[in-house]
Amino acid sequence: MNVLATVIACYGLLENSPSVVIGAMLIAMLLGPISGVALGLVGGHDTLTRQAILSLLAGAGVVYGTALVFGFSHSVFPLTEEIYARTSPNLMDLMIALAGGATGAYAMTSPRLNVAFVGVAIATALVPPLASSAICLARGELWLSGGALLLALANMVGIQVASSVVMWLKGYRGPSDGRGVFGRLFRHSVVNVLIFVALMAVLTINLQRLILKEVYEASVRDALQARASMHEGAYLADVRFRRDAAHLVVTAVYRTPVAFVPDQVAAIERELPDPPGGVSLELRIRSIPITVASKNGYLYANDDAAYAWVR
Repeated sequence: MNVLATVIACYGLLENSPSVVIGAMLIAMLLGPISGVALGLVGGHDTLTRQAILSLLAGAGVVYGTALVFGFSHSVFPLTEEIYARTSPNLMDLMIALAGGATGAYAMTSPRLNVAFVGVAIATALVPPLASSAICLARGELWLSGGALLLALANMVGIQVASSVVMWLKGYRGPSDGRGVFGRLFRHSVVNVLIFVALMAVLTINLQRLILKEVYEASVRDALQARASMHEGAYLADVRFRRDAAHLVVTAVYRTPVAFVPDQVAAIERELPDPPGGVSLELRIRSIPITVASKNGYLYANDDAAYAWVR
């Protein structure tokens, strides 16, 4: 079932189709092992915990191996936004996993709720990032592959931690061993808690970087939009950002009857805010000529159109 779910998810990722990716999860089976880990930890059942971890690793390995074969056999297809979206995890992804894990555990311990349906929703957070990581690895994109794998790990840990908390609150605490409930729970969960804290720290840093990036790009767009109103007949059509370790190239696409000249580009570049991280900034303006006409003649026109109208 996981093999079939992975194949469908991989095609959905390459087709850039969210509906296909979500539909693939109708047959995925990964919630059970995670719930087993959660129950084993809160109940102090070491054997159950080991078996559940092995089952989870086996299931994830099947998904990853299937997607890796798929990635090598479909290497001519370009990476899509659905794949790129899963290569930069942040703290919000961990919060989603926590909410999903709590939902699954509550459904599992509540006889009136359908745990299979909830399992489908949670599996959505597991198979796509694993498949994305394998596809990127097959292309040699190690950084992207690592990011998607980090997202899969964060989802697994987040779902398990939330499941453990819900199960503990619902009374699945196992027999007392003389050390008290909290002492036994801490002893069995200390490694898990350390992994969770480490993931939270890393993903918090990623979230801060994302916020800085989004705020900076929004401020650049505002500045470039303001410049459009100062250039007769121009309007901002698109802004593109391309960055590497030490350089940021901002390409502004204007539709305008009068092209921007280098001196104007230099003046606008000086007005833009400095990019975060201490990287250098280079502005490039692409002027696309336009013609705006009314029944009375041309309101705005590039030189060729104006010449034709005069003739």
